[in-house]
Amino acid sequence: MYRVLGADGKEYGPINGEILRQWITDGRANAQTKVKGEGSPDWQLLASVPEFADVFTAAPGAPPPLTATPAAVKTSGMAIASLVLGILGLCGITALVGLVLGIVSLVKINRSGGRLSGQGLAIAGICVSGFMLFFSIPVMAAMLLPALAQAKQKAQRINCVNNMKQLGLAVRMYALNHNDQFPPAATWCDAIQGGTGSTKVFQCPTEPGRLSAYAFNAKLDGKKESEINPQTVLLFESDAGWNGSGGPGELEPHQHSSRSVNVALADGSVQSIPRSQLGTLRWDP
Repeated sequence: MYRVLGADGKEYGPINGEILRQWITDGRANAQTKVKGEGSPDWQLLASVPEFADVFTAAPGAPPPLTATPAAVKTSGMAIASLVLGILGLCGITALVGLVLGIVSLVKINRSGGRLSGQGLAIAGICVSGFMLFFSIPVMAAMLLPALAQAKQKAQRINCVNNMKQLGLAVRMYALNHNDQFPPAATWCDAIQGGTGSTKVFQCPTEPGRLSAYAFNAKLDGKKESEINPQTVLLFESDAGWNGSGGPGELEPHQHSSRSVNVALADGSVQSIPRSQLGTLRWDP
């Protein structure tokens, strides 16, 4: 085993003879390099060590600095991805991912001890991603608001349909308990209220301040269910108020749809009728 004194004044080793021969081949040591064998108190020239005498030529060269080979520095892939995603981040989602990757990569680069590079890329990725994310918020809001409005209208329309189904069922239950006769048109809300369970079913989500958002077909006043065509209008959207009744003139579409109107028929079903087809509705029993 040998210890080696480099041209930089630093000691290296201990290393075995095989490794030292490799250093000579690589140019990291030469005939003038000083070495000290294991157990030897003195330094001596490498060329004077019998084990390596056959390696050197007669003309010795100057010993090169003996330094450790530095590890290869890699550029952080996360830093690159952060910048790319930030540039592509106009839609918002990739910008958010780019911002997270930029922050994580910057932390890893700072903790790598020089093994990772790309600090500038990470910082650029954070800045670009942050800018794109901030810029995309209004764009995303503009895209989402119409969809949210449509979803809200759909939920209100479904709620309105469910309310009309409950009211239509309450009207038919009233007829079942009153010799097959539908309630009086002038007091139909009062007449069926006990069978609805709650007055909230008389309200449409778009008409929260109105006690009743539905009207009763006045032509069915006191009529027997067995005498009425099942496709006859029973209840319809209206602003006539509590116990409101009438015909096509009192029909007032609710705000949950600009294209159709909910109508409950005498058979208990509820249909959404396109506004252009309201003239086809049957009002006479």
